[in-house]
Amino acid sequence: MTRSAPTVGILHPGSMGAAVAGQLRSRGVEVLWHSAARSSATAARAEAAGLVAVRDLSVLLERADVVISLCPPAAAEDVARQVAEHGFAGKTYVEANAIAPQRMLRIANLLEGATVVDAAVVGSPPVGGKRPRLYAAGPPVAVARLRELFASTDVRVHPLGEEIGKASALKLAYTSYQKVSRVLAALAYGVADAGGVADELLDLAGQRPGSYLAETGYIPKTAGRAWRWGPELDEAADLLAEVGLPDELMRAASAVLARWDGARDGIDLDIAGALRQLREGS
Repeated sequence: MTRSAPTVGILHPGSMGAAVAGQLRSRGVEVLWHSAARSSATAARAEAAGLVAVRDLSVLLERADVVISLCPPAAAEDVARQVAEHGFAGKTYVEANAIAPQRMLRIANLLEGATVVDAAVVGSPPVGGKRPRLYAAGPPVAVARLRELFASTDVRVHPLGEEIGKASALKLAYTSYQKVSRVLAALAYGVADAGGVADELLDLAGQRPGSYLAETGYIPKTAGRAWRWGPELDEAADLLAEVGLPDELMRAASAVLARWDGARDGIDLDIAGALRQLREGS
C-alpha cells in the first residue's frame, strides 16, 4: 500500500472481523481495534491478525479514516450510536452486519455527519483460501474506495448501487434460506435419530447431490454458530413482516437455535451431542 492508504478501525474483531482485518493487514494497511472490555479470545484473534489495540474509542475514531462494524446484529445499532456520540464526521462508516434495511437506515441517520456504506459479508471468513463477498451499497466514491482497499485480497467487494439497505436486504434474503435450511436438516436428523433410522436418512440424502441432509458434519457447526445465527434470523423475520411476507418460519427457526445457546464457536461437540442439546435445550 502507498503512504496515503487509509487507517481502518474494526468494531469488533470476532472470527469474521479478525479475518477481514487480516486481509487488510496483508496489504500493509494499519488496522486498529477497540480493546476495552473485550474477551481474551477476541484479544488473541486481534493479535494474531496483527491489529493495533486502542483502549479509548475516541482515540480510535480520531485516528481511523474508515471504520468497519462487524458485530452481532443485535448490537449493531448500539455500536453505531457509541460512534456517533464520540463524533465521526467526515469519515467513512461501513455497517457490515446482518441487519434489516430499516435498522440500516436508522444507523445511517445516527451517523449523519459521516459517509455511511451499507455492506454485507456473504461466505466464510477469508482464511485458508476462502473468498467471501462483501456487498456494498452507498455513495459511489465510498464504495469505490472500499473496492480499492480490498483489492488483491480474498475479500471481493461487489457494488450494489447507491441505495442504502440493498446490501442488508440481500444478506437477509440469503440468510433466510441458507441458515434455516441448516436448522431443518438438524431437525430432520433429530427425528431420524429418535426413530433409529439416521443411517437410512443419510443414505437417502446421498441420492440427492448438494442436499444439506448429506452434510451431517455441519450439525455441530450449526450448534456452535446458533448464538450468532438466531439474531440474524430475527432480523430476517422483521424484514419479512415489513414487506408483507409470513415471518413465522424465521421466528420458529430462531427459537430452535436458542436451544443451542450453551454451545459456542470452538466448543467441542459431535453430532450426537448437538442432537442431544437440541432435544434437551442448552
